Parts: sequence; structure tokens; C-alpha cells
Amino acid sequence: MSKKPSNAQRLRDSLEDDIINGRRTPGERLDPEELCRTFQVSRTPVREAIQQLVASGLVTVYPKKGTFVARLGLERLIEMFEVMAELEGMCGRLAARRISADELKALRDAFEGCRRAGETGDSDDYYYENEAFHSVIYQASHNAFLAEEAQTLKQRLKPYRRLQLQVRSRMQSSLDEHREVLQAIEAGDAESAERILRDHVLIQGERFSDFVSSVRKLEEGGGELRRATASN
Repeated sequence: MSKKPSNAQRLRDSLEDDIINGRRTPGERLDPEELCRTFQVSRTPVREAIQQLVASGLVTVYPKKGTFVARLGLERLIEMFEVMAELEGMCGRLAARRISADELKALRDAFEGCRRAGETGDSDDYYYENEAFHSVIYQASHNAFLAEEAQTLKQRLKPYRRLQLQVRSRMQSSLDEHREVLQAIEAGDAESAERILRDHVLIQGERFSDFVSSVRKLEEGGGELRRATASN
């Protein structure tokens, strides 16, 4: 099971939800003092949460201007998901060839964590168990550079991968795909593991339509951000 989220993680997740669901719009200023009061936390978790949001591309900090919800383009997100799918597929292919007995046990345990979280219907709980499942595969690739690149891009895409899980029935289909990935890696079937993981991440078909519908609102720019950047 995943560790209990820290104050910074809970704050980050809440802000992510607000941004991806349109409650905080592109260009909106984030006031650290207001966040401290609203979430009843000190400045440290607020600062950590903002740093993590900057790393994921959801927030932009302009010196002497402030912190703003970033303006994001759908085309850029699709490009990033395409790269993520290739990295995940490569990790799966190598893991099927190189996974150790201990790592295989960890992958089975991570799948069970996903299964239990899926039964609750809580997309956030499922997401964190899902993170653990994918992280084991990165480690089992035994390619440190590949694992680092996959982990970095996964963090940047985190809010949008969470958003996907909010689509009706996506958690169950994700769990089914995890089961297929586990079976392929257990069997040492590198080709199948690569294909299933690539398709698992790639946004296509009906999932593409759902994703476009979910993030369309994020393409609308905010006047406050435009004013801040224009005065730089």
C-alpha cells in the first residue's frame, strides 16, 4: 500500500484537481498566503506543492510577478503522451527480459494494490497504486537512464493521467490492462509487454475523444497571466 500523502502532496493534488477541472483557470494567480489560510498549512508545504506543480507544467512562476496557472496546449500534451507511451513500452520490453524474482513479487503486490484500490472506486487511491505498479516496471528494466526519463515525464503528465482515470469505466479497463502487462512479464513475453504498455498509455480512439473533451477548457488563456508576461 502507498504511504499516507503528506500535506504538500494533498495540497498539490487538490490544486491539480482544481486546475484540470476548471475551478482554477489558466492565467489565474496563486497567492501563497491565501493557500496557507485555505488549506490551514504552513508556507513550507505550499512552497513544496508549488514547486511540484511547476515541475509538472501546470504552474508558472514569473519573477517579481507571482505564480500563475499555466496556459497549456492540447497538441503539446498529446506529443508528451506519445513519448510517454514509447518509454513505457521500452520499460516493459526490458522488464520482461530482465526482471528479478524479488521485482516480480513486487509487481504482483503492486497489481494487488491496484485491484484493491479499484474496488473502492476512488480514482485518486487507484492512481497512487498505479504509480507504484509502473515504478516497479521502470526499476525492473535495469536501465537507470530509461527509468529516470520515464519517471520524469510521468511526473509532468501526472495530473492528466489522473484526469483520465476520472472517465467512466477507465479504472476497470486500466486494471484489466495491468493484468495483461503482469501476465506478459511473468511469461517473459517482451513483445507483448511492450505493445500492451504502449497501448495502455497512448491516447487513441474513444479515449482520445474523452481526453480532448476533458482538457479543452485548459486551452483558454487567462487575462491576468497575459498582463503579467506582457509587462516583463
